[in-house]
Amino acid sequence: MTETSIDFLVRRDDFADCRFREAPVPPLAEGQVLFAVDRFALTSNNVTYAVAGDMLDYWGFFPSGEDGMGRIPAMGFGDVIASRHPGVREGLRAFGFFPMSSRLLVEPDGVSETGFVDGVAHRAGHAAAYRQYRSASNHPLHAGPESEDAFMLLSGLFTTSFLVDDFLAEHDGFGADCVIVTSASSKTSIALAHCLARRGGARVIGLTSAANQEFVRKLGLYDEIVRYDAADSLPSEGRAVLVDMAGNAAVRRTVHERFGEGLVHSCIIGATHWDQGGDAGPLPGAAPTLFFAPSQITKRYEEWGAAVYQQRLADAWRGFLAGSEAWLRVERGAGPQAVERVYRDLLGGRSRPEVGHVLSLGAEE
Repeated sequence: MTETSIDFLVRRDDFADCRFREAPVPPLAEGQVLFAVDRFALTSNNVTYAVAGDMLDYWGFFPSGEDGMGRIPAMGFGDVIASRHPGVREGLRAFGFFPMSSRLLVEPDGVSETGFVDGVAHRAGHAAAYRQYRSASNHPLHAGPESEDAFMLLSGLFTTSFLVDDFLAEHDGFGADCVIVTSASSKTSIALAHCLARRGGARVIGLTSAANQEFVRKLGLYDEIVRYDAADSLPSEGRAVLVDMAGNAAVRRTVHERFGEGLVHSCIIGATHWDQGGDAGPLPGAAPTLFFAPSQITKRYEEWGAAVYQQRLADAWRGFLAGSEAWLRVERGAGPQAVERVYRDLLGGRSRPEVGHVLSLGAEE
């Protein structure tokens, strides 16, 4: 029987233009493995992947085979349902980047008891962290089936935030008195605020919308919360670091102009305000730079060793995971209609910050 895959396709130059297709999966060649994509997390991070799709080649993870269309990567779990690789058994459950599809064909390389990387040619230029499929039973952050939904939703973005915090600590916080975090209600920003609070030092100021202000306040992670429409009144004494999760050019300019040369570091992480980006032009203070998490991982692997890095990450993760129980509400959905609805809500900024969506393109629940 021929396997088929349901794929969610998005037009690369118009993210609102999306559709589903059903396509046959090619027969497995020697050395290949077929995943059934069980579930994946869909958050504002995935919109960021689309926005940065050409710049960082997120579209290259899973080519669509159709001109102008792409498949957005998502963190999730897959189960091996067919294998022609001697080192990968059927039934293996693994965590990693999957397309928003029901099937994924991979070519395992570097197989060990912890998992493997996809060695397919079109992913060869991507960082190993983006090609890795870790066995669920051997993943250092996996706390068991009962926490898989939170794990999918939060572990990837927590890792990014852990690395941002580590980068800032490595540079002694650039001598800043405060760290300003945009999109303070986003899950990546919440994770960063947790890491910054855990380390202590500079005050943490969250920038957020009026609609999300109360939610952010209840988190208890930020020393101060400022609405976007009041960003020009930010306390500008001393030196500041900007961590931009929103990608909003106007907000970025406001912060830079408020602090001037007192803005000692400005890094861009996400694009939750994906439709308000663009070039802000020359800005006072430190020039905005893109933070690329895999580069920091590579640095720490080389300096600390993999075991120490994984242990430090796991120690920090456990505290964040436990704290997330107070604010995270998981909503599951299955089938094309559910996936498209959640995607359009995220694209339109209609998703609530406390909600985490876990989806599947399998049978509708």
